Amino acid sequence: MAASLVLPNVPGYRSESAADLSDPATRRRLSPAAVKGFLAIMEKWDLRDPEARQLLGGMSTGSFYALKKDPKGRTLDQDTLTRVSLLIGIFKALNILYSPKLADAWMTLPNTHTIFRSLTPVAYIIQRGQPGMLNVRQLLDARRGGQ
Repeated sequence: MAASLVLPNVPGYRSESAADLSDPATRRRLSPAAVKGFLAIMEKWDLRDPEARQLLGGMSTGSFYALKKDPKGRTLDQDTLTRVSLLIGIFKALNILYSPKLADAWMTLPNTHTIFRSLTPVAYIIQRGQPGMLNVRQLLDARRGGQ
């Protein structure tokens, strides 16, 4: 029996629960849109397939090309869906903060912020994996909030 998180009902606050990515049916339902969104973002950011595969956690070449060929035909695992979700959040934040041209280029531009140490944000994320994605997402969300 899976444990479930019960969120309190607080007047004035929306309590949304995140999708249960441990549930196979949920992953099957979300995967086609996640793949479509991921591939569109990779195109906007002008990233090559090897970089895209690394962003997905080092997906094999064969699996990646099968995914590209038939985006609806594969159910992503929990880790991959989490990575795609973080990348979608980064994409969304960039497009809120910057013009479309800069938002699309930002991930591949050298960055002087201390977390990047002169790496591009995409190189930083590839080097640090999912925690790096979370760091970039938090940085951009903080900027959106004026911090």
